[in-house]
Amino acid sequence: MSLQDTQGSPATTETTPAHGVVLTDVAAGKVKSLLEQEGRDDLRLRIGVQPGGCSGLIYQLYFDERTLDGDLVEDFAGVEVVVDRMSAPYLDGATIDFADTIEKQGFTIDNPNAGGSCACGDSFS
Repeated sequence: MSLQDTQGSPATTETTPAHGVVLTDVAAGKVKSLLEQEGRDDLRLRIGVQPGGCSGLIYQLYFDERTLDGDLVEDFAGVEVVVDRMSAPYLDGATIDFADTIEKQGFTIDNPNAGGSCACGDSFS
């Protein structure tokens, strides 16, 4: 027996981001902290891919105040993550996290669509 809402459609207990990218709680906390330091609450975290790097595609991760036509937007604990429609297939299932260790500090992207990456880790194929 499946759960039904009041209109007779199946009820969902879990949501998948519209663009397939997941922002961890740690990364969302870091984004909020950075925005508070800047005194801005009108910015979104935009992730995309573009041709470049030694492996073929390079990630773009930055704050953006715009929402463009065709953007896919998902909210994670008060942080909006925006992906353009062209980048979405390359990022489906990717997880953005934040590491703060002796070895590495910064945002990381775990992308199951990346067949390979360069030694620096900035680009993928």
